[in-house]
Amino acid sequence: MNIGVIGCGSIANTLTNFQLKGKLNVTISYFYDLDKDSAIRLAKKVDGEAVESISELIEKSDLILESASQAAVRASIPEVLEGGTDVIIMSVGALMDFDFKDKLEKLAKENNATIYLPTGAITGIDAVKAATMGDIESVSLVTRKPPVSLDIELEDCDEKILFEGKASDAVNKFPKNINVSSTLSLASGVDADVTIIADSKVKNNTHEIHVKGTFGELVTTTSNVSSPDNPKTSMLAAFSAASLLNKLSNTIQIGS
Repeated sequence: MNIGVIGCGSIANTLTNFQLKGKLNVTISYFYDLDKDSAIRLAKKVDGEAVESISELIEKSDLILESASQAAVRASIPEVLEGGTDVIIMSVGALMDFDFKDKLEKLAKENNATIYLPTGAITGIDAVKAATMGDIESVSLVTRKPPVSLDIELEDCDEKILFEGKASDAVNKFPKNINVSSTLSLASGVDADVTIIADSKVKNNTHEIHVKGTFGELVTTTSNVSSPDNPKTSMLAAFSAASLLNKLSNTIQIGS
């Protein structure tokens, strides 16, 4: 399976490193980025090809992984699905625009394509999905990040609440920082309550999930190391993309 990539930043860089180490079951062959130099750099790493357009990427790829931005999802993914090409979306926040999400689902069905959403930088998503077989009463997420990850400065040992509200609002105000809230909301079918805290006492990006329902109660905490290429991105997000790529060709499937 030949994989094309939209967005040649930290996630794509991590994936190419996995490919060089023989940790991927698939081949990332084609790269597209508005910054052509970034696409060329990654393509050279794995003896791939930097393409000139989304249409060329669609023509050459069996599956396309988006790792660019919510804007890139809105601009490019409809065309990918119209071409009947499967897609993995990392910038899940774009799908909190439910009209747009419905549009993508419609295009996927009409063109026999599949949309994949990795679990990203949080844990417990399989359990959350299972819980939807009953009734879910509440879903909340508290995210703590070092100030540098949120582009602010704080004194040592200080913390500041930057946001309290619904995931659908959080993804618009923090489009590069809180895709996890979208994944949680889409998995649960509930617009999650979100709190975002800049905390100078923490070194890792930390996400605490709390879900209540007829199944019982779920509490998880994930403390993620940031990508060395981008403090806004957790390494686990890139790992989840790699795991999903491998899962597509695994004979034994674990998890829902």
